[in-house]
Formats: sequence, C-alpha cells, structure tokens
Amino acid sequence: MKTSLLFLALTAFAAADKIPDFVVPGKCPLVDERSLYEQQRPNHPKYAGVWYEIAITNNPYQLIRQCVRNEYTFDGTKFNVRSTGIDARGSPMTRNGQVLPNPFGEAHLSVDYEGSWIAPYVILDTDYENFSYYRRCEAAFMNIGVEPSRFSKTTQGSSCPYSSHRSW
Repeated sequence: MKTSLLFLALTAFAAADKIPDFVVPGKCPLVDERSLYEQQRPNHPKYAGVWYEIAITNNPYQLIRQCVRNEYTFDGTKFNVRSTGIDARGSPMTRNGQVLPNPFGEAHLSVDYEGSWIAPYVILDTDYENFSYYRRCEAAFMNIGVEPSRFSKTTQGSSCPYSSHRSW
C-alpha cells in the first residue's frame, strides 16, 4: 500500500512538474554574466524610469499584452516595478513586482512579479535611456537558433491610453 501511494505521489509530482508548452529548445547567447553584472551594477540607478515593451516571446505569465508600460524605481538595492497596460480581454491591468539581485548569489538580477515565478533577469545591453535588451529565462535570436517568429510585437503608440495608466 505504501509503495502504491508513493508511486501515485511521484507520478502526480512528475505530471505537475511538466515543462510548459511555451518553453522551446534553443541556444542562449554565451554571456559572461559575472562581468556584465559587475559593469552594470554601478549604473543601476540610471536604469530607473519608464520603459515601453516593444516585443516579447510567448509567456503565459506575462498577463499584460498591449500598451505595456514598465515604471522602474530604484531604492539603492532593488527596483520596484509597476507594469500597466491592457490584458488579453482588452481590460486595463496593473502588475507589481521587483527586479532584485539574485537571491542565490548568482551574478545577475532576478525578476519577481506577484502571481508569477521568480526568474533570471539578465540585461544583455542597454544605453540606460533609449533601449534595453534583456533576457528573462532563456531567450535568443535567429543567429543562435531561435526563430524570430516566436516573438510577437507589443502594440504601442497613439491607440494606447498612457495618461490613464497612472490611475490603474
């Protein structure tokens, strides 16, 4: 009886621990994360501000689909993030999270939004004013084996109610 219960428990655990469908095989860029992180850490205060999402890979934990506006405030150790936009049903949505030093001591930041999983947040490149290319989890591009069609453009522009985002 105990063996059967253990087998059922392990089977249930294995089924619950299935890799989600949105994760696909591919290669990640070879990045010296320690060196990159050490170069960026003194500039973290400059990363604070408003950033608009331009494109993203399919991720069911990213609930805001259009007009995504991310406001980063830096408190000296971590970023508090307030993300606003429009969800898949067309309704306004706000999500709060944080980007903080990796809690396990790895040389990168981690992103932690309410109702989601904590994940690596590696800033691959930024000028701290106009663009930021970062990787959450594992993402790469065509020259390293990932088809660009996996990315979907995030709606931005004049149809977005940015001025009302602050009240959401």
